[in-house]
Amino acid sequence: MGEQQITSVDELVAVVGVPLPRVANKVRPKLHQLDREWLAASAFCLVATADENGACDVSPKGDPPGQLAYVIDDSTIALAERPGNRRADGYKNVLANPHVGLIFLIPGRGDTLRINGRARLVCDAPFFDDMIVKGHRPILALVVEIEEIFHHCAKAFLRSQLWRPETWLDPVPSRPVIVKTLERPDEPLDELTTYYGDQYPKHLY
Repeated sequence: MGEQQITSVDELVAVVGVPLPRVANKVRPKLHQLDREWLAASAFCLVATADENGACDVSPKGDPPGQLAYVIDDSTIALAERPGNRRADGYKNVLANPHVGLIFLIPGRGDTLRINGRARLVCDAPFFDDMIVKGHRPILALVVEIEEIFHHCAKAFLRSQLWRPETWLDPVPSRPVIVKTLERPDEPLDELTTYYGDQYPKHLY
């Protein structure tokens, strides 16, 4: 039998089923105190965006716990931009299409916090002074007006065994080898190995 494509919501529901009322109705428009506590403990999140044509991007963001997400009010948060590769794919998408989706993780926990909303880019604001890390003030922030917020169950993390060190098998070549092979073939591997070695974390901010 060949591929059977799903092309309608009714077909999708027939396959995956209907969520329980408590699941369907758990979405909220504002931060609860528990959400604030989660954001304060989270050190990593994924930011999903799409351009005007629907082309998607997902960008990882990380900072020390308590510094990743700045809570402006009950319906608004901000994420600081830190030094990176300067591609700014997600930010370019936001300029064309403000809708964003975020997933906040706490290391070791399988449940996650999800936020969907509308974003804007801000190059300065008084709250930037509260987002300083290791003496560095952000040059940019992604400000997200929350439309939906809810906690997501741990099933994906349990299936993947993501936080179980005994499952951390890594057959993939190192970052320097990947860069040498795919991105910078003209640079010596030993120089790339040095660049991505012990000194690399010193350039995070």
